[in-house]
This record gives sequence, C-alpha cells and structure tokens, in this order.
Amino acid sequence: MPEVEISVGGRTFDVACQEGEEAFLQAAAAMLDSEASVLVEQTGRIPETRMLLMSGLMLADRTAGVEDKVKGLEDEIAALKAELTALKSAPPPEPQRVEVPVVPNSVTDTLAELAAQAEALADRVEERGTAS
Repeated sequence: MPEVEISVGGRTFDVACQEGEEAFLQAAAAMLDSEASVLVEQTGRIPETRMLLMSGLMLADRTAGVEDKVKGLEDEIAALKAELTALKSAPPPEPQRVEVPVVPNSVTDTLAELAAQAEALADRVEERGTAS
C-alpha cells in the first residue's frame, strides 16, 4: 500500500492509500489544504486537530451546497425529460387551413395582356426566322 506525503495548512502528513489512488488523494488533500490555509490566514496558528476539523467541516458545507445544486439540476432534467416524452407522444397538431387571397381581376387581365404580347412577339420572331 503506497504512502503519500500531503501538506495541509502548512503541516505535512504521511497517508496510506490504495494502489492507483495517489492522484485522488493528492487532489483531496489540495482541497483540504485550501480550506485549512484560509483558516490559518484568518486565525494564525491553531491546533492541528481543530484545523483539520474546521477544514473538513468547511469542505462538507461546500459539498452539501453542491449536492443541493446537483439535486435541483437532476429534478430539472427529470422534468424536461418528462416534458420531452409528453411532446413526443402527443398526437400531431391538426392541420391549419390557409386561405390565399383572391387575385384581383385587374391583375389577371394584365397578365393575360402580357401573355398575348409575348405570343405576338414570339410569332414575329418566328416569321422573321423562317423568312431568312
């Protein structure tokens, strides 16, 4: 079982851990050291046991806050999943009737005139093409 030297609040400790867990222990020690350093800065030198107790309590408080936030997010995810499931299983909406406004007669007449002029032009072009 490997032993890892950690530093918490300016004090060094040798701690045993499982093989392969050294990095996790170092990360946890860094978190504890961060809390302990705040205590040492605020109060000066305090007994080791009190420093470790207070640092642990501060981390536990932070962890409880994170757990509450995670629980809230999990509840929100569950609600969103339920809403998504409800939306997916709901029948499709009824088709809506779309009415197109009637084209005024003046526009229809103008289009008919334009078509007649285009046909007349095409006939003239065709006549000139066959006359050549």
